[in-house]
Amino acid sequence: MSKIKVLVVDDSALMRKIISDIINSDNELVVINTARNGKDLIEKLKMSEPDIITLDVEMPIMDGITALKEMKKQNYNIPTIMLSSVSETGSRLTMECLDAGAIDFIPKPSGSISLDIDKVKDELIEKIKLIHNKSNHNNKDISYNRDSVHNKDINYNRDTVHNKDINYTRDTIHNREIAYDSLSMTHNINEDYQRKNKSNFISQRIDAIVIGASTGGPKALYTLITALPKNLGVPVFVVQHMPIGFTKAFANRLDSNSKISVHEAEDNERVENDSVFIAPAGFHMEVGNDKKIHLNSSSPIWGVRPAVDKLFISAAAVYGPNIVSAVLTGMGKDGAQGTVEIKKNGGITISEAKSTCIIYGMPKVAYETGMVDKVLPIDEIAPELVKILLNANK
Repeated sequence: MSKIKVLVVDDSALMRKIISDIINSDNELVVINTARNGKDLIEKLKMSEPDIITLDVEMPIMDGITALKEMKKQNYNIPTIMLSSVSETGSRLTMECLDAGAIDFIPKPSGSISLDIDKVKDELIEKIKLIHNKSNHNNKDISYNRDSVHNKDINYNRDTVHNKDINYTRDTIHNREIAYDSLSMTHNINEDYQRKNKSNFISQRIDAIVIGASTGGPKALYTLITALPKNLGVPVFVVQHMPIGFTKAFANRLDSNSKISVHEAEDNERVENDSVFIAPAGFHMEVGNDKKIHLNSSSPIWGVRPAVDKLFISAAAVYGPNIVSAVLTGMGKDGAQGTVEIKKNGGITISEAKSTCIIYGMPKVAYETGMVDKVLPIDEIAPELVKILLNANK
């Protein structure tokens, strides 16, 4: 099997060497070239054909944002992962890089010169493989995650799903005859189910929307949130798996490009309609019966904090059947338990179609619970939410 070819771009010779060593340590990857800055990258692309690029954000001569724009201008359509320092400037510039075409980003643990970048070794290698598989139109289901869900039984226990035992085994998941490609075209996972519950879609009042995403989520959420109207009439709660130091810049980016108000949530903040609340990195976000947002630093779930399941399950308890959920692109299984809980309480559940996911992991596992009402490509989710609200709340 041919190795995935990577081109590493960083203005520090030391960082180029460390990052290259990390990538070359995996027998499925190989660094075929390096570049000192964006200008050097454009020159190297004339003689190299990488499958993936890792790109520093802040560099002299030509920075990461300018390099991405130049690549687009010269028709270099190569998936790019940003490596960014965690700072106010670095966070803002990283969000601009996502606007300019980068697929995803990984933080440098200690700034521009991160001698401890080995801390993100596993994440970097995993993202390179997953994004390459997606961009290469791999026909296999991409469902890798931090807990290697594709190699283990998925057990949702009694404590975490509110006294309901649900045991989705490998046989249940992988031996079902599920026509995913057909689903992506029709955007319907279960026509009989929807036909039987069509009246519920129309008649039930909707008081809140909850959304969860991981890898590829910033782009997906940008597409969804910026398409929402200013006067939506309900609050929107969002959990996006993101490193500490980036969620505020992400919320600000969304707010400056959206009609609806978007901001990073605060503890004990009162829930208001026509607002999007982004969970701050490092904190679980839950909705209380007092209609306030509650942040906490309890143990991570599925290796992440904030967790989509925490938000979904708390919102299901508060809003009952009057809620819509959406699970977007991302690796792992976060959001599946919450989807089950929302459906148990009579809410409406949506997952993103494989055709538009960067990583078809979280939406896939949510779908396999059998509790998803609709599968939609990302550009159809905002219109569907508005349609549901108009039908339900008129």
